[in-house]
Amino acid sequence: MSNIVEVNHRSKAIANLTEGANWSLTDNILMWGVDNTQTQPTDTEIDAEVTRLQAEYDANQYQRDRAEAYPSLTDQADMAYWDRQNGTTTLDDAIQAVKDAYPKPI
Repeated sequence: MSNIVEVNHRSKAIANLTEGANWSLTDNILMWGVDNTQTQPTDTEIDAEVTRLQAEYDANQYQRDRAEAYPSLTDQADMAYWDRQNGTTTLDDAIQAVKDAYPKPI
């Protein structure tokens, strides 16, 4: 693991596998604290959890894309106001356009 994103994935994976345990990750070396209730996860277990977390992250890319593409909340409020005044669907149309551009995977 050479970059900060990979180290963060590894830290999250260890945290998921060892809830409440005392550990630290320095220079990608896991330092396991004294814990009478849990055993240190193996590299294979950690790698499997990193893979699972990455797959989950990748599967939700559409959510991050949508979040960037939606009009600001201020613009949405303005659209909603004018839609009520004019009987239009500008806000609904804008939201649907983003959903169409970045569909949720099935």
